[in-house]
Amino acid sequence: MSTLKRREARELILGLLFESEFRVDESYVEIYATSAEERLIPDDPFIKTAYYTISEHREEIDGVIGEHAHGWKTSRLSKMSRSILRLAVYEMLYEKEIPYSVSINEAVELTKIYDDPKARAFINGVLNSVKNSLEADGKDS
Repeated sequence: MSTLKRREARELILGLLFESEFRVDESYVEIYATSAEERLIPDDPFIKTAYYTISEHREEIDGVIGEHAHGWKTSRLSKMSRSILRLAVYEMLYEKEIPYSVSINEAVELTKIYDDPKARAFINGVLNSVKNSLEADGKDS
């Protein structure tokens, strides 16, 4: 069992999601196995569950992103922005113990490190729109 901090786990998940953007001919199970072995990703249940769930529910997650990325198709976003948004929306939809504000803040922090500086406001806006929609639907976090 790993003692990874949640932020470190998010960075590893983001790496897997970003890698998946380039390894489109491989299944997410293969990508995870190879990446875990080559990059020594620890056997952390949060990482594996998040990556598998995002991969299995990508269409739904991308639909939520597309609905709130006014004027932008998910396919037109940069690979990094799309990966960051997928991770944050996954948390908002599937990780009920994580407050929305934490998922949004962590996504913005990942954007500061790994994405174009101009992407921060966009990612923050999309995720706040998702949060507002979920709260309006009674799915408070």
